[in-house]
Amino acid sequence: MTADVTAGSVHPPLPTSTQVVVVGAGFAGLTAACQLVQQGLDVVVLEAADRVGGRVMVETSALGSAVDVGGQWIGKGHHRFESLASQLGATRYKMRSPKRPLIVDDDGELAQLSSAMLAANAALIVLELASHLPTPDSRYTTTVQQWLARIPSARARRMLDVVLEVTCCTDSTELSVAGLLKLIRYQGGLATMMKSSGGAQDSLLVEGAGALANRMGKKLADRVVLGSAVTAVAHGTEGLTVTTSTGSVIAERVIVTVPPPSASHIDFGQLLPERRTRVHHNTFMGEVYKAVAVYETPFWRDHADAEIILLGETGFAVFDSSPPDGPGHLTILIGGPDARRVELLGRTERRDLLLGTLASHLGDDIRRPASWHEKFWRHAPFVGGGYASLPTLGTSDGFYPVAHEPVGGIHWAGTETATEHAGYIEGAIESGERAALEVAAALTDPEQRARFPGAR
Repeated sequence: MTADVTAGSVHPPLPTSTQVVVVGAGFAGLTAACQLVQQGLDVVVLEAADRVGGRVMVETSALGSAVDVGGQWIGKGHHRFESLASQLGATRYKMRSPKRPLIVDDDGELAQLSSAMLAANAALIVLELASHLPTPDSRYTTTVQQWLARIPSARARRMLDVVLEVTCCTDSTELSVAGLLKLIRYQGGLATMMKSSGGAQDSLLVEGAGALANRMGKKLADRVVLGSAVTAVAHGTEGLTVTTSTGSVIAERVIVTVPPPSASHIDFGQLLPERRTRVHHNTFMGEVYKAVAVYETPFWRDHADAEIILLGETGFAVFDSSPPDGPGHLTILIGGPDARRVELLGRTERRDLLLGTLASHLGDDIRRPASWHEKFWRHAPFVGGGYASLPTLGTSDGFYPVAHEPVGGIHWAGTETATEHAGYIEGAIESGERAALEVAAALTDPEQRARFPGAR
């Protein structure tokens, strides 16, 4: 049950022609479309799914609160996301975070000066330093797991494995060391990537990030066509012909905002250079399971902070994401192979396992939430994973920011193409703004219009 009405409440018919087609109704596509409409351009947004939002999605809890089961955090420097939230009347709040999370495994808490923690911190320092150095060719084929295997402490290896799985949303056997190092450098360091307060997981919205996408969709309601998967884009005598599962539309310009692996399912014929096609085929979507448990109050605060990294057989991270006026929210994130492991369980068994593991730290009442919300993003139709695409092992394609030079009237957006904060909602918004500027400039340039006259 969604917390807000999506643009899909009414399905407008697919028009035969328009000035701009936007492929994908996530934050990148919705941002681009809103900005182009504000400039008086005729825009149609084509979305394969039956809702707007892409990699964000909001639900309503049994207690009436908004629960994000997709992307949600406003991080340090996410000024566009902050501005959009303000424009759309959303309320931002700082997440409750301790100075450092509790890290525990089956043997108990990892103390800051324990040998395992010292070994893990030393490894993180090595990664941070290496991220600023030239990357040898061998690191494109060396997996993160192979690198971790060199660390002498098993507890340190497990801690790093779980932290990197949750941070990068992938299996350490699938991500290259080069991919990890470039991600660290691009995101401004491990501290920014991993921190809550003052880092990438700093703030949240009372209404949910997904509510912003729903509100943008409502503003564009008669321009968003849901359930219309784009299957091909081709040049024709009148412009670019965009073929979908529900028909075709002719446009002067097309903005593709879906993740690179999803774009590989669109037939572009001979329109794209080989380097662009490689990006589509040499990237994969991350793997993440997200759950949110909702309680009448954040009762655990009376005796403990709820930001915990658990390193047991199923490793996961927990965050206190409770809104300032309640109710209590606990957000659980599991990445990579641990996400696949809990997927084999039933919904109730999975909930009982995760909350039962937390009970010894936060109290037995944790076992009895008012409602439980969960999402396996690799099963999300037309998304295929979360929260962003990553470079395939052994390739040099798909590193952030993914190339986005316009080609033959086709423009590229999506969080992976952002020059800042790729992989986050902030990056998606930035990319949509940039693509809208490109298209607006092209449509007011006589030479550009002569090359691609379009239908209008």
